[in-house]
Amino acid sequence: MDKTILIVDDMEINRAILAEGFTDTYNILEAENGEQALEIINKHSDIAAVLLDLLMPKMTGIEVLRELNRTGKINHIPVFIITAADNEDTLTEAYNLGAVDVISKPFIMNFIKSRITNIVELYSHRNELVEVVNEQIEKLNKVNQSMIETLATLIEFRDCESGEHVKRICGLTRILLTSISEDYPEYYIDKYEIEKIVNASILHDVGKIAIPDGILNKPGRLTKEEFEIMKQHTVKGSEMLMHIPAIMDEDTFSYTYDICRHHHERWDGRGYPDGLAGDDITIWAQIVALADVYDALTSPRCYKSAYPHDVALNMIYNGECGTFNPKVLETLRKNEENVKNEHELGLFS
Repeated sequence: MDKTILIVDDMEINRAILAEGFTDTYNILEAENGEQALEIINKHSDIAAVLLDLLMPKMTGIEVLRELNRTGKINHIPVFIITAADNEDTLTEAYNLGAVDVISKPFIMNFIKSRITNIVELYSHRNELVEVVNEQIEKLNKVNQSMIETLATLIEFRDCESGEHVKRICGLTRILLTSISEDYPEYYIDKYEIEKIVNASILHDVGKIAIPDGILNKPGRLTKEEFEIMKQHTVKGSEMLMHIPAIMDEDTFSYTYDICRHHHERWDGRGYPDGLAGDDITIWAQIVALADVYDALTSPRCYKSAYPHDVALNMIYNGECGTFNPKVLETLRKNEENVKNEHELGLFS
């Protein structure tokens, strides 16, 4: 017996009757109120079903269902309502919260056991299928991520970089985006989306593939005409991405396209290629833009030596590298030490 049923009822006699009907095929756990039930569910990973009374002290069955919804556990554990009542509104709410069936009192054990066993087996097969699908998705994501990183590394080598630039951009983006999300509700992004954005930042310069070597690696200042060609890497990159959306999920593709095209836009509208201003530029494109500028200043390039951390920060704060969102700059100020450590780790790793 490797499956467990949790019986939740404030009446000991009801728990005893139900337990007796399942002891030959299931391990049995009991709780006399909703609080105890949640404690048990959180401690045990092998619960195959919950038989849940609605009317209990401390925490009702409906309140337990709400909590199971909040934590997502309702998607993996079938919950059967135990009740002698037939209040339509209450039962409707229970079903809306994910209850799979109602066990009416008095109990007819053979009938109840058959219904519960069938649904437990159904959930078991479904959970196994979900696990297999998730494993396949994870494998595919790893392959896709490897392809993206390989492409980005090729870009960096063309740009006379060590291939570490994109790793530093990822680290800086994660630090700054996490911080601004915590401090400014209007920019809140959950941690899962932040990781998608971090992955998207890898291809911010993919358009440099289309820029001639003589311009891309010119040791001196670019002429006006050459700079216009260099600026096209944002447009060329977004055009290239339109041909490879299949190597990433829809959200990551959307972030990647936006960052690739708009990581040189500026808060005052004087960036390129579209002249976007203010929050018309997405917060993730703003963050990658700042990370890119900081890394460009503090890393050696074929046309310049690296600026020290403090000098680079002053250049950014003084507007020598274009205008940035004041809230983005404040986030940088708050994370100066973390940014410095992340950059140095990327330089010497």
